[in-house]
Amino acid sequence: MAELSATDVRTNYVEWAPILAGAVAASAISFVLFTAGAAIGLSLLSPYPSQSYGTWAATVSAFWAMFVPILSLLVGGYIAGRMRARWSSNPDEVEFRDGLHGLLVWATAVVIGALIAYLAAGTAAQVGGELGKAAIHDRGALVASSVDALLRPAPGTAPQAQPSGQAAPDNRDELSRILVASTADGSLDTADRDYLTQIVASRTGLASDAAQKRVEEVYAEALEAVDTARKAALAAGLATATALLLSLAAAWYAAQRGGHHRDQNIPARFTSGALRRGS
Repeated sequence: MAELSATDVRTNYVEWAPILAGAVAASAISFVLFTAGAAIGLSLLSPYPSQSYGTWAATVSAFWAMFVPILSLLVGGYIAGRMRARWSSNPDEVEFRDGLHGLLVWATAVVIGALIAYLAAGTAAQVGGELGKAAIHDRGALVASSVDALLRPAPGTAPQAQPSGQAAPDNRDELSRILVASTADGSLDTADRDYLTQIVASRTGLASDAAQKRVEEVYAEALEAVDTARKAALAAGLATATALLLSLAAAWYAAQRGGHHRDQNIPARFTSGALRRGS
């Protein structure tokens, strides 16, 4: 067993200065790269079909969301491992402590990112209400096109004329609320279906049977749109969790490599030759 040196006997084995340095560096790199990625993504989208590359934009976005956290925490982990003191004569223990500092860089960077997102969302008193409003607004946006489809006049007919001096009632908000509630429940009850059928028939000139068929078709489309959005949100959440776990492994590994370079007095140069000599 290796003898303990004076630096092995400590009461605090966590050095927060290197951890914070690595976490701040990782957060800054992430911000810059995500900003650049947003610009790249916008450059691939255009209102002109011949100049728009939606599939490429989605692919680049997914790749960038995975790549940026890994790269930034590789740098942050290396900084923490390189800057911290060794504190042990046991190589295995040194390697573990270096990796643990990389983990703390990852955790600190995640907390910083979550805090920034929280502050951007508003004050603590507003967050709950804003999240609720956002959820309702998002679902309302999804069914907006469904409301348009419901009120579209039948081919070859015109909307029902209103008496002179009276404006056609605007039922869009009411219809949106009904569709939002129905898609949230997963079913359209008979009373709502009959009411929607009545409104569609009076506003579009469709016969009752045709209006009811339109209501059922539009509701099915709205339900499918909401379900597609739910699946997309689920996929985004899983991709984010995967990226964070991979970035954790990257921070652990980079901190150990930074500690190895520290102990071997290997210069930290951004050249392939120096990296090969230090590996």
